[in-house]
Amino acid sequence: MNQVIPLIDRLAAALRGMGANLDARQEMRLLEYLALIVKWNRIYNLTAIHEPERMLTHHLLDSLAILPMLGAGPLLDVGSGAGLPGIPLAIARPELYVTLLDSSQKRCGFMQQAVIELKLDNVSVVNARAEDYRPVEHFPQIVSRAFSDLSEFVKVTRHLLAEGGEWLAMKGLYPDEEIAQLKGARVRRHSSLDIPGLEASRHLVIMESD
Repeated sequence: MNQVIPLIDRLAAALRGMGANLDARQEMRLLEYLALIVKWNRIYNLTAIHEPERMLTHHLLDSLAILPMLGAGPLLDVGSGAGLPGIPLAIARPELYVTLLDSSQKRCGFMQQAVIELKLDNVSVVNARAEDYRPVEHFPQIVSRAFSDLSEFVKVTRHLLAEGGEWLAMKGLYPDEEIAQLKGARVRRHSSLDIPGLEASRHLVIMESD
């Protein structure tokens, strides 16, 4: 935790710049989550980024940038990995119920530990492939920042989307070619994401069933 405490002022300033109104307890919980990633990353290689300063921008702030586009939920985070973007969103929106889905038992073990240590009552972890997951209730919104192709994202999660629901695909550069070849869905809207301290281009593509 000592490694990430110095980032508290930077986090608070960035959140203000993004218009995210989080209280001090939520900000500290985000840093506690970041500290857990740093700790577990030494053994389990959860992320290719190892510096806490870069994790702050590339993971926490990047995840929180889509807050204005979220509905009431519940939300499914597919291919969640280390819990991104689902855990930061769940911390920022305690009333939002988030399901974290990943096929890796190792990554799910980390996410479950994070849920326990951070006392996130609004989060559940499921160890399964998206194709095999069969929940009782479908999800109004499904998010991912891990899928590389929009059509594949839609294909493997179609059975999980509630009627009238949306797919939220977090991307780097605007995926013109993927959108041109998109099957099974159409783009409802898209947004460029402005993330303090992150120079790279980031976009959110929101899709609906066609």
